[in-house]
Amino acid sequence: MLCRVGQIRRCAASLSQTINQVAASRQKHTLPDLTYDYGALEPHISAEIMQLHHSKHHATYVNNLNVTEEKYHEALAKGDVTAQVALQPALRFNGGGHINHTIFWTNLSPNGGGEPQGELMEAIKRDFGSYQKMKEKISAATVAVQGSGWGWLGYDKESGRLRIAACANQDPLQGTTGLIPLLGIDVWEHAYYLQYKNVRPDYVKAIWNVINWENVSERLQTAKK
Repeated sequence: MLCRVGQIRRCAASLSQTINQVAASRQKHTLPDLTYDYGALEPHISAEIMQLHHSKHHATYVNNLNVTEEKYHEALAKGDVTAQVALQPALRFNGGGHINHTIFWTNLSPNGGGEPQGELMEAIKRDFGSYQKMKEKISAATVAVQGSGWGWLGYDKESGRLRIAACANQDPLQGTTGLIPLLGIDVWEHAYYLQYKNVRPDYVKAIWNVINWENVSERLQTAKK
């Protein structure tokens, strides 16, 4: 009997060690580097905003996501469903924050602005009538977000069409609507308040001057595969 107990203890210790090794080997999320300087989007988005937004706010989402995932894996290993459920809001918030901002930085460029070209422009004309109409609709949806959130241009893979959507807080577009994100506009106050105060429409109007349409086009191509 004592021999059997010893075997059980050794198995439990071995399992615990394996779980710890797996957890330790998991690749942690990291803050992505920007391909441009913090001041590169001026005068439309100030260097101060970009620095705080990227190095502080996005970094916080990344750090909190890593901590939450660690707790979630521990709960999985223990079979603690209650803890897993309790961690879902933090995973959604911080995971969404990381996903959304990672897209956002690439959607912007100091060489951006103007109008999209090629297949993207054709899709915009087909689904909205014109670029100007699309711009007006996504701007209106984005400005109308209550509290904090995002305005999105997404791709509906089922219908093969472009759609406009708004998401609250840091809810990720694809995870909550099924639409594949192409272009996101962050309207959390930390994205604009230092420069535009509470005049969100001015910020949304200005951001079109730095939209990286090449990136949006690449995302559409990838989404269609």
